[in-house]
Amino acid sequence: MEAAPALPEKLFFKIGEVARLTALKPHVLRYWETEFPRIRPQKSRSGQRLYRRKDVEALLLVKRLLHEERFTIEGAKKKLREIYGPEPGEVPSPSRAEVRARSLESTILEVRGELQKLLKLVGR
Repeated sequence: MEAAPALPEKLFFKIGEVARLTALKPHVLRYWETEFPRIRPQKSRSGQRLYRRKDVEALLLVKRLLHEERFTIEGAKKKLREIYGPEPGEVPSPSRAEVRARSLESTILEVRGELQKLLKLVGR
């Protein structure tokens, strides 16, 4: 597969430039924005997308994961979280063990409350 060209030293890239740099069609770039929260281009006053260097780098990584390493979109999302950590404001999903522990704790507290009510009823 052909190597991606080096990114020019600029602050912002328009969607056409990003399409050329990544060899992706603009509609693919727009779709990936909806799937990958890490890719969030700013908008100019006229509404044109302005991608930052980190957006373009993330797009190149997503392209590699999907096209070369054959990840699914969900797999690529997981890999990005492993690399970059959770998105700002994103609450990490609890593990199955954490969910079970919380559920068990909740059940124990509920049973305890019911037992306390019974003790009051029997006069203790």
